[in-house]
Amino acid sequence: MKFSIITAIYNNKDYVEDCINSVISQDYNNIEYIIVDGGSDDGTVDIIKNLASRQAGLKFKNQKIKLISEKDNGIYEALNKGLKLATGDVIGFLHSDDIFSDENVISKIADTFEKSGTDSVYSDLVYVYRNDTSKILRYWKAGDFKFDKLKRGWMPPHPAFFVKKNIYDKLGGFDTSLKIAADYEMILRLLAKEKITTAYLTEVTLKMRSGGTSNKNLSSIIQKSIEDYHALKKNFFPHPFLVLFLKNIRKLGQFIF
Repeated sequence: MKFSIITAIYNNKDYVEDCINSVISQDYNNIEYIIVDGGSDDGTVDIIKNLASRQAGLKFKNQKIKLISEKDNGIYEALNKGLKLATGDVIGFLHSDDIFSDENVISKIADTFEKSGTDSVYSDLVYVYRNDTSKILRYWKAGDFKFDKLKRGWMPPHPAFFVKKNIYDKLGGFDTSLKIAADYEMILRLLAKEKITTAYLTEVTLKMRSGGTSNKNLSSIIQKSIEDYHALKKNFFPHPFLVLFLKNIRKLGQFIF
């Protein structure tokens, strides 16, 4: 089973090396790593090229880094570019601030796919402090999937949600009219509207640095709530305001671990 991991990035020289190293250090030997850069001008691209060159020199490794660097219209257009370039059987997304929790993550995800036979696999993640990834701020324990839980604000962590490529080929990529919540819309579309199958790997596979786009300030939180509402309406959810309320209430439990 071949994995394609996609990272969208723009001007993130401080954390890109951690992100890339967490991919190329995986013990799974069939990974295609696609990095879609939005035209960074802060030295990010040079760091990526140096790491890619170094990785290419390790003949025993089968993790290949592909880089595309050009202007785009935001993260979801970048991720859609990555989807079009991907040749793997399974697609995963890793934001440029984030890292896999250890070197065995892809092996464990692959094993779960093999055992479950499902269209997708998801797991838990932790939010960590930006300058100290050993310190946990929030623990997103996803729990088992049931369709009715989506109506009560549940969702799996999108960066820890791996989906077979043929699903994206059939059902399409991210809705680029949404600037913050297209990942939530994708989850609703796949799990609720199209009812793809999924399996839960009950462990943390990803560390997400705090301070992401969707919750960096009040304006972003308001925009995300508006986009979440449209995502729910688009995928035929009744009572979207109630779902949004419950979705936000669920986050409070992530601070208790």
